[in-house]
Amino acid sequence: MPKGYWVGRVDVIKPEGYQAYGVALAEVLRKYGAKFLVRGGTFEAVEGKARARNIVLEFKDHATALACYRSPEYTKAKALRAGAVDIDIIVIEGYDGPQPTD
Repeated sequence: MPKGYWVGRVDVIKPEGYQAYGVALAEVLRKYGAKFLVRGGTFEAVEGKARARNIVLEFKDHATALACYRSPEYTKAKALRAGAVDIDIIVIEGYDGPQPTD
């Protein structure tokens, strides 16, 4: 079964609100077994428009990734970031099919 992912792009407007969100988010991610694959880090936007921060979170499957996003705990965490960030998040299913090296 393919894993599930959150892919997020963030511009922080008010660091204190983003920090409070981050603290609350950590609890939610632990509950749903999420793992950071990308968290900030150096990047280069080679095409399209970028935001200042990027994240990729891995979950055991797509259903768990969606359940985490839709959970009451995450809804509370999101409220802490209101007005503090401009954010885009997608929840996407991973791919387990053939690869170019196969």
